[in-house]
Formats: sequence, structure tokens, C-alpha cells
Amino acid sequence: MKYLIYVFFLFLFSCDPKDKNTTMEEERKVGKTVSFEKLNSIQIDYLGNPTVHDLDPESETILFVEDREFSDEIHVADFDGNIMASFSKTGDVPDSYGALMATLRINGDSSFIAYSYNGFLTYDFSGQLQSRIKLKEFQVPNFYTMAMGFGMEKLKGKYLYIDQGSRLLDYSSINVYQEMRLLNWLDPETGERESFIYFPENSIFRSGKYFFRDSWAPAFTLADDLIYVAFGIEPVIYLYETAFPYSLVSSIPLDLPDYQDYKGSDSYLISLSLRTTSGRIENIKKIYGFIVVAYFPGYNASDIKESFTNKTPEEAMVFRERMREKYTSRIAILDSLGNLINDFVPGRLDPKSMLLRNDQLWMFETPDLETEQDYFRLFRVGLKIEGSE
Repeated sequence: MKYLIYVFFLFLFSCDPKDKNTTMEEERKVGKTVSFEKLNSIQIDYLGNPTVHDLDPESETILFVEDREFSDEIHVADFDGNIMASFSKTGDVPDSYGALMATLRINGDSSFIAYSYNGFLTYDFSGQLQSRIKLKEFQVPNFYTMAMGFGMEKLKGKYLYIDQGSRLLDYSSINVYQEMRLLNWLDPETGERESFIYFPENSIFRSGKYFFRDSWAPAFTLADDLIYVAFGIEPVIYLYETAFPYSLVSSIPLDLPDYQDYKGSDSYLISLSLRTTSGRIENIKKIYGFIVVAYFPGYNASDIKESFTNKTPEEAMVFRERMREKYTSRIAILDSLGNLINDFVPGRLDPKSMLLRNDQLWMFETPDLETEQDYFRLFRVGLKIEGSE
């Protein structure tokens, strides 16, 4: 099977884009599918609630953090599962980063960078501060996510990251959707930030409706010298150029099974319950010519209606547990034109956690809730071709 996969990938890379797409379509017609295959794994013996921030196949290094009540503890591990160093950079210490605004990012074979309230701080793997660059302009972020798969992506010395919103914007005004910029280029050498990309004219966020806060939080990746980005609940991937004027090149509508996309409201007063009931695009990666999308499908109409009914605390707890079991994040694999090839729940692999480093796709395995695990695991994932000959 591995030999067949190798031959398929070799053929895939040797074709021009037109031939590649035609081949994928033919594969779908004869019943072939593309799914995940676990290639290898890393187990780290650790009892706690770790958040993996980054990994690097070149230096074989993993960064994970334990969030504590008054401080965060950073751990540096190797690919054999050994924890090499542990230290904290929060609290009243001279080289504190204060508070993070993005996940930590490995920066070369012996250091990592923190984008934080105190600027861009670079540490070596033993925790020694190497450099500090203050931010030219600081804004308290409106939102952020600290989890594997939600970090900055590097291109030519700068980092692509979400624009985390401004408290100066009037979110009660319908005009805010014309003003918002969605992505930033961050320069760790100067501390400068360049905000760019507005909602496209045909985006649902330009429909004249109101949307709940952060429903547009971007999921993005860099591939083919382009930025692939989806804006939160909107099931469309937009492709932009990476250089000024950041022109919109094309868009790929996503036809995802049973996807419940929120269409907006005529009023600014919107229930916060929509954050948990609406579908949303959570992660995007492109590998071996395929687009891999992690998404939450959202509740169906009857469950959305039930979520808004009054419940006792006990009833609400039972309902939440039932919804957690019924609805889970999924993986969709598409060809470069957006044709859906496969859609599935990848077992205990967390779809949101997809991390692409050195053309290797890594994912976090969610803990077994029925046992108290004293370890966690990361899996390197490949694409497996199956079907009739």
C-alpha cells in the first residue's frame, strides 16, 4: 500500500494542475477515496492538561504549555517523548512575556518566539531570553485561541496571523463589516504590524446583516504562494495574493454535509448561544494537492430551537452532553477545485489541531475521557488512497 501511495504522489506532482484535477475527478468516479493514515506517533508522559503550541521535525522539538491559575509553565520535549526543559515566563520576572496573543512558535533549530503583550520575545530551548522587540502599536486583543493549529504562519521573515479586533470599532454599527481588516503581517524584527484584507463584496458579512462577535475569526494557511482563508462561519475558502495589494484571486465554495451556516440577523442583539450551535470552519491545510478542511457542522434546526428553550441547570447539563456526543468536528478532503472527495470524523484525532510543518501533517489525540491519562500523543498523518482498481 505504501508503494501505491508513493506512486500516486509521484504522479500527482508530475502533472500540471489541469491533469491533476482531472485525475482526482476520475478517482472519485470509480469509487476511490482519500482518507487519513497514521504514519507515526510521539507519546509524552505527562499528567496534566497540556496545550501543544508547536513542533519542528527538523530539530525534533515539541513545545507545550500547562496553563495554571497564576502562571503558565512551558515544556520543551523531543520526539522520543523526553521533556528536556521546563520553565515559566509569566509573572514578575524580568524576561516575562506578560500574556500571549498567539501560540508559541519554534523559530529555527534552537529557539522559539512569543508574540505577546510585551512584544516579540525570543527564547532558547532552555528558557534564556535571546531578544526582545517592542510592538510599534499595541491593542488589547478581542479574541484569540491558544491551541495546536491556531498559530502564526511564517513567510519570508514575517508571520501571518489573524487580526484580533479593535475595541475602537463600533460593533453595533452595520458599517463595521466594511471597516474590519481580517489578517495581519507581523514583523518580529521591527515590531510592526500590517493589517490587510477586508471582507470580499460577495461575502455573507457584506449582506447587510449582523453577526455574533468573532463569528468571522479566520482559518488560514499558506500554499502555492497564496493565502487560503475562510472567515469563521462562512463556508467559503478565499485565495489571496501574499503581496500588496493582496488581490483576491479566486474563491472555493465548500459543499459540506449537513453544514448549518448562520445567515445573520436584522438586529445587533444576537444570542451568544449561536457560538456553539453554528457551523464554522476551524482549520485549513493543503497537502499533496488536496485541501484538508476541519469544520464543525453546527446543530440542526430542531436542536438549535431546543438550545434556546429555558432549562434547569441539570437539564442544561444533560442537553450539552447529548449535543457534545451528537456533534463533533469533522474532516473534509477536497480536490483543488473544491470537489468533496471524503468527509469523516478522524477517531480521537482532533481535527482543529492540524499542524503542517516541513510538509508533514501532525495532529493531537484527544484524551480518553473514561480514563485518567498520564500521557498525551501526537500523530503524524498521511493521506491514504483506497477504492476499486
